[in-house]
Amino acid sequence: MGETELLLKGYGLTTAEIFYRLPDYQNVLQSYVWQDYDLAPDYPKLFGFIEFWQENIEGPLHSVRFCHSKALSPTDWRNVVGELRYH
Repeated sequence: MGETELLLKGYGLTTAEIFYRLPDYQNVLQSYVWQDYDLAPDYPKLFGFIEFWQENIEGPLHSVRFCHSKALSPTDWRNVVGELRYH
């Protein structure tokens, strides 16, 4: 599915900043930025990524901050019936 199709179906750009601890140095926090198109308010892609992280990556999560921006909605589009040419 293309980016425009996702936006018309209600997806918005979700950005998450993930803080995690280094496996060998538990007192050190690192950050990772994740970004994808996701559906609010359930955020299936974001929560799927967090589950993947917890199951497959050694660095334990400390915290996650995220924001969501719905850049486009179906009401932002309108059907153009005609075309005007100016010579």
